[in-house]
Amino acid sequence: MARQQLPSSAQPVSRGTSIAASAGVGVLTAAVGYLITYLAVASEVHESLGGNVAEWKGVAWYYYNAHAVDVHASGEIGSFGRAETVNFITESGATSTTVLYLVPPLVLIGAGGLLASHLEARDLGEAVVVGAPVTVGYVVVMGLGAVVTETSSEATFFGIEASGTMGPAVVPAVLLGGVLYPLVFATVGAILVALVASRDW
Repeated sequence: MARQQLPSSAQPVSRGTSIAASAGVGVLTAAVGYLITYLAVASEVHESLGGNVAEWKGVAWYYYNAHAVDVHASGEIGSFGRAETVNFITESGATSTTVLYLVPPLVLIGAGGLLASHLEARDLGEAVVVGAPVTVGYVVVMGLGAVVTETSSEATFFGIEASGTMGPAVVPAVLLGGVLYPLVFATVGAILVALVASRDW
């Protein structure tokens, strides 16, 4: 049987168009994931961190934890220093909070799928061209977010200086959260939609 030709409207995906569109969607996807996280844990952040940290920063820390990125906390009192990593989702233990681990993969798969559908990706190559560049926008948000959500404090007690900083680990935030997550999940979403679209029903 002769292979059916794609309709004239289903032209190959333009590389330049797909990269620009996918990068923009990457930014939007990171924002949507953060918003979902905010709606899920804002009240818990307020209870656990109180007024010591801005609520939007606390929510961002949960969002980074959902990407398997730890939050680093370090402090010094006089000549004594201490550093540790924190995973607020693990420490919470609540089922509703643990579900946050699903937020980044699901929103990225959805983003890749929507892009593949909108740009009419019809094979594996086109799906990769559509899905992988989501990383461009996503990594910008995750990298900048790791910097702007860091918080620091200083105080003096009886002449002894104390200071502390807390925020997402920047390198894992960029490489793991910003690159690996969208590269894998957005591409998977695009491939799934492209495979479905290419089938003869």
